[in-house]
Amino acid sequence: MRTSAFALLVALLISNNFSFGQSKKFSAEGEFTANCEGPAVDSEGNIYAVNFARDGTIAQMNRRGKSGFFVTLPKGSTGNGIRFGDKNTFYVADFTGHNVLKVDMITKNVTVFANEPKMNQPNDLAITKSGHIFCSDPNWKEGTGQIWHVSPQGKTRLVAEKMGTTNGIDISPDEKTLYVNESVQRNVWAFDLASDGTLSNKRLIHTFADGGMDGMRCDIQGNLYIARHGKGEVAVLSPAGKVIQTIPTIGKKVSNICFGGKNGKTCYITLQDRGCLETFKAKTAGREWQMMEEFTAKK
Repeated sequence: MRTSAFALLVALLISNNFSFGQSKKFSAEGEFTANCEGPAVDSEGNIYAVNFARDGTIAQMNRRGKSGFFVTLPKGSTGNGIRFGDKNTFYVADFTGHNVLKVDMITKNVTVFANEPKMNQPNDLAITKSGHIFCSDPNWKEGTGQIWHVSPQGKTRLVAEKMGTTNGIDISPDEKTLYVNESVQRNVWAFDLASDGTLSNKRLIHTFADGGMDGMRCDIQGNLYIARHGKGEVAVLSPAGKVIQTIPTIGKKVSNICFGGKNGKTCYITLQDRGCLETFKAKTAGREWQMMEEFTAKK
């Protein structure tokens, strides 16, 4: 009788797409502002996130969640998404300065890598191994958005327009597909990605019925981990757009996600309502973790 009841419970949980995993506390609550965002992990396993204590800053956290100031951005700049371009360099979407900033990890020097006055507010970043950057660029007031390409030389080019509120963005492991979501419209789109950064063959792969969306990242199998802002969960989608797992979070306003840890299967997420980071274990390593492994292996 007990065995049958347990089997029935398991079947019900699976049918409801229940995840046995759940996020847990990582950093101290209230250390970050309501713009807590943009996690990324370096080669030593340290985690970085924006707007620590006050807007316009970037924090560094060790693997135990102890936080401290890493750099302060130039006056008028506020960070959002962070992505590493090599072992010692990361880029920051500066949504108030209309910039993509470049941070030297060794000197802690912050420079403007690309400035584009036509940007609404660069929100999140995705990057290829050769340094091609893509910026999601929403206009929250109008409910519209676009995507910019930034070349390895820092030149900007509009590659997708007339979209909804573009937000989370990432690239497939084979770098042939670019994914972007629209927070307000709840759509997830895929584009074919050419080596020069050109996008084509736009197609809808998933639409959520409720909740919002924010940052998202790919694992090495091409699955998408999407921060469901306001919903209090991270949704995992297959490359075809099927929801295959849902991870509940402690906070509700999940803003972004990254992969780290010894085997690349530790996820760190930023929570804007709690002002901190949470963590959970993924089944598969992240694409960005694999990229960092390759960056580190280069001489």
